[in-house]
Amino acid sequence: MDTALTPLSYQPYLDQLIAFGSSEARKPDLLEAKAEYFRLTGEVFEDDKLFELRMASFLDYYLYDRVSPLTGKTPAAELYEQRLQSAPPEEANAFRSFTETVHGLFEVRKLGKGMVRLRELFSGKDFDVTERRQIAGLTTGDVLEARLVPFGGHLLFSSAFCYHPAMALKAIKAEVKRRKKKEPERPAKDLVWECARRALNVERYRQLSVEKLYDFEQKVL
Repeated sequence: MDTALTPLSYQPYLDQLIAFGSSEARKPDLLEAKAEYFRLTGEVFEDDKLFELRMASFLDYYLYDRVSPLTGKTPAAELYEQRLQSAPPEEANAFRSFTETVHGLFEVRKLGKGMVRLRELFSGKDFDVTERRQIAGLTTGDVLEARLVPFGGHLLFSSAFCYHPAMALKAIKAEVKRRKKKEPERPAKDLVWECARRALNVERYRQLSVEKLYDFEQKVL
C-alpha cells in the first residue's frame, strides 16, 4: 500500500478497519452494538427511507465510539494499537486517524470549492472539511449530524450523515444553549442521538409539523 497519506488513500485504510471490525469472531458483539444503537437513535427497517444512512451511522458508532465490553476499547483503537506494533510509522499513523474523529451536530457556515465550513453547535468551533463532491441539497445554514475524520492533513466526511430540517435549526440551537446552561455535565452526544430519533419521526409522521417533532419540551414519539 502507498504510504503517502492523502484523501485519495483514505478508503483502503477504512476498508481494513471495516474488515477488522466485522470479522466473524466479532459478530455477536456487532449484533449487541446494533441493538444499543437502535435504542439510542430509533429502530429503522429496510423499507425506511433513512435505512442506508442509518446503517452507515451505526457502523461509524461501532467502529469509532463504542467501547467493547470484551476489550475495553473501540475497534478503531484496537486496530491502531495492533498496527503500532507491526506496521511502518506512516501506516500506523493512518489508523491513528480513526481514533481521533469528531462527531456531533454541525451548522453549515460556508460552501466553497472543494471545502465545507462547519460549526459544531456545542463547542462553537469551526472545521473546514475537504469535500470535492457536491453534496446534494446542502446549503448554508443547514444543520446535520456528521463525523469528521482527520486524514493526511485534511478533515474528511465519513459516509454517515443525519440531516435535520431547516425549520428545526432554531429549536436545536435553543436546546443546545439550554443544555449548556442548565445541564453542563450532560454529554453532547445525548442530543445527537435524540435529534436522530426526531429526524426519523419526521419521515414517519408526515402529518405532524417539524416544529412539533423538534419540540424538546416534549418526549420523542
